[in-house]
Parts: sequence; C-alpha cells; structure tokens
Amino acid sequence: MSRPDTPVFANAAATPAAAQGTLYIVSAPSGAGKTSLVRALLERNAAIGVAVSHTTRAMRPGEADGVNYHFVTEETFETMIEAGEFFEHAWVFDRHYGTSRAEVEKRLAMGEDVILEIDWQGARQVRELAPEAESIFILPPSKEALRERLAGRGTDDADVIDRRMRDAVSEMSHFDEYEHVLINDSFEHALHELECIVHARRSRLDKVRTRYARLLAELLDTPR
Repeated sequence: MSRPDTPVFANAAATPAAAQGTLYIVSAPSGAGKTSLVRALLERNAAIGVAVSHTTRAMRPGEADGVNYHFVTEETFETMIEAGEFFEHAWVFDRHYGTSRAEVEKRLAMGEDVILEIDWQGARQVRELAPEAESIFILPPSKEALRERLAGRGTDDADVIDRRMRDAVSEMSHFDEYEHVLINDSFEHALHELECIVHARRSRLDKVRTRYARLLAELLDTPR
C-alpha cells in the first residue's frame, strides 16, 4: 500500500510534501554491486543524487574528500554525534560512517531525490525518522559470485575476504526489512529494475500534480 509523503524533518514542513524530493535507502553486502548500480543510475537520471557520507576510515587511492566521503577524524565524528548532526550513523568494519542531516534536508527541500548508500543499521535509523523513504536491498546471485567479486578487487588477503564474507552474510540476513529486493545477476537488468522504482515513485499522483501543475491546468481548461 502506498504511503503519503511526509516531511523528513520538522523544519522541512514549509515545503509541501509532494514538492519535496524522495529519499531512497540502498543497502547491500560489500561486493554486491551497489556502488556501480547507483553510479549508473545517476548517469542516466536527472534530479537525483547521493548524499556524501562522513567516515573515519582512511582515504583509498583514487578517492577524493567531499566526493567519495567526507573524511574526518574520530574526534570530529564523535563531536558531530554529540551535536546531533547525523541523520544516521553506524560502526562498520571498525570505522564510523554517518550521513549529515543538514545535507539531506536541504536537498530534499529543493525537490532533489536523494540516495543514501547505507547498511541495515543506518537504514533502521532512517526509517524511524523518514518512514516514507523507499528502501532497496541488492543481493548477489550467489555466495560464489560474491566471493569472486571481493577477491577480484585484489586489495585484500584471504583472511580479510573471509571476514568480509561473514559480514556479508550478516548484512544479507536483513534483506526482508526492505520494500524492494533486487538480485544483481545481470547488471543491466538490475539497473533497469532500480530505474523502474525511481520512475514509479515520480509518477505518483501527488508528485505529478505538483510537477506538472501548469500542464494539467492547460489540459483541463474548458474551451470557450
């Protein structure tokens, strides 16, 4: 059953609910292809973006601060938690990850759809604050395929991969907490399914009435 759109935050109430962007939660075990699918979705769709998370992990080769993550110290992160600056935050792989409340609120109020790439812990926090968010979980086609993808990165030894596989099983056990579940067997098919979810949300009556108000008025104008 569809749920009415409501403001994510109290101070976003000035923006009509239908005029706000949609919040999407996308989760997956490491190696399932979440990042690649989201990147492809952004390349093919306008008015949608990813909230850049804060993290205390080290920057990897090829990453840039403010693009992949906002890289901060443990002290800074803890201070932000105490100040209530995070929409959600979690401890993952011995590091902190969190999403800025202010960034999400501002972008949604401007009518932009926002994707949160977060784990199941963060997703639970977000659903409490924004039950109207669309939640999507991405699964690999098999454990063997997942292990191959993790090993194919060439950055981790066998012990680390084994640990990541255990963590992946733990993450995947929460798939049934999400509204949509995609199996990333064929990349193009999974991407098509992801796009369909976005387009279906945008075609809802309340969204169309707001976005195409002028067109609807012209179409329904009775000729004199």
